[in-house]
Amino acid sequence: PSINDNKQDHSKVPQSQNEGTIAEAGEIENQSYQLPPLTLLNDPKKQTTTSKAEVQRKGKLLETTLTNFGVKAKVTQIKIGPAVTQYEVQPAQGVKVSRIVNLHSDLALALAAKDIRIEAPIPGKSAVGIEVPNSKISLVTLKEVLDEKFPTQNKLEVALGRDISGEPITAELNKMPHLLVAGSTGSGKSVCINGIITSILLNAKPHEVKLMMIDPKMVELNVYNGIPHLLTPVVTNPHKASQALEKVVSEMERRYDLFQHSGTRNIEGYNAFLKVKNQELDEKEPLLPYIVVIVDELADLMMVAGKDVETAITRITQMARAAGIHLIIATQRPSVDVITGLIKNNIPSRIAFAVSSQTDSRTIIDSGGAEKLLGKGDMLFVKNGGSSRTRVQGAFLSDNEVQKVVDYVVQQQRANYVKEMEPDAQTDQSQSDSDDPLYHEAYLFVVEKQKASTSLLQRQFRIGYNRASRIMDDLEANQVIGPQKGSKPRQVLVDFNEGEV
Repeated sequence: PSINDNKQDHSKVPQSQNEGTIAEAGEIENQSYQLPPLTLLNDPKKQTTTSKAEVQRKGKLLETTLTNFGVKAKVTQIKIGPAVTQYEVQPAQGVKVSRIVNLHSDLALALAAKDIRIEAPIPGKSAVGIEVPNSKISLVTLKEVLDEKFPTQNKLEVALGRDISGEPITAELNKMPHLLVAGSTGSGKSVCINGIITSILLNAKPHEVKLMMIDPKMVELNVYNGIPHLLTPVVTNPHKASQALEKVVSEMERRYDLFQHSGTRNIEGYNAFLKVKNQELDEKEPLLPYIVVIVDELADLMMVAGKDVETAITRITQMARAAGIHLIIATQRPSVDVITGLIKNNIPSRIAFAVSSQTDSRTIIDSGGAEKLLGKGDMLFVKNGGSSRTRVQGAFLSDNEVQKVVDYVVQQQRANYVKEMEPDAQTDQSQSDSDDPLYHEAYLFVVEKQKASTSLLQRQFRIGYNRASRIMDDLEANQVIGPQKGSKPRQVLVDFNEGEV
């Protein structure tokens, strides 16, 4: 198919709605579908890297500085990475590791470094790792990482970047089995999410992996509307997002019923069972696809429907692995009211980008270190609850490259949305089970004014505090308005047009 580099609004591409349901086990394979070639991605450019002479000089300076402070140690190995260079320092016998760690600021001063990170000790080695930023950061492109690792048999293997040794780092979503991505604004989260999605599009056909995208920010994932891998259009309404997660929970439960009746234990076993069964059938049953759910900005969902979202996420993270459903959650607010203990405990794999404080770093990866990252894709990757934190320079992917891959897949096959997975339209809140005859008028008034408070209802309808308070409770229960947050006005969740006032 011909590739058009110009941006297209794929939300306007006509979609063929799936008249069946996912209960009929997914989608028939499109035999003519071809995976996008890596040539759609930009080639890595030649870059000037930190010279070996400079690295050796800093290694000797490091030894001298430690000696000056009375710490006997020598640099045994140097690893030059894209963004940082790691010096492996072996302390002499009897030297406490804490003495090296306590010299953090003095070492940074001696090396004229913006900041350094000390890994004490390096897991599996009798050495301390001192990571010093390079004078020039090398850009890691998605294409160079994929070139070395793809194609792969695992349809859920995604590219992350290169580690401090320059080795390509990939992750298998089905082994993670869920991923938390967090970091401050501009640290590289969105590029990482785009890299993960693009890796899936380059490696899996639409009948093999299905995606559900939830994007309360409305602009990050909109480019993917219309791709054939999507179960539903990108969900942008926070209220509908909690419904979408509940639909995923229902699909998970349905899959477990299928496993129970077929005597299998997981998606791999069930698909193997179907392949054998299909040999005897004229009309073959499609295999179950993997489902990857991507939530870009959890904070917005937690503000609007915290309890519902937390419950759905907890159920998915606890049980969905065997059902072939995997969750990726991103947030730029790594605070405990967003990444609650319940959510965090069930997501063992995590990526921390640069954050402002050690507290935020501990919230994400249960230890400090992310506050010392350089930004621009510099990350710490914790794999499947392990104790080691791998420092990775994230693979860069431009908007133009994303658009090329999206155009390629859309021109081959249209989106085949599954109606039963789409969140319901906003329910007409006038059909509420509230007994108060004024509820309907109060609903119309609140949606029209886009303001809600007990005192406002009292003045408008000339009613007492208790009655107005009960109506406010009903409006909150029906998710017309958000919860009370101190002295701040309540948020109205139904917009004027959506409420059909």
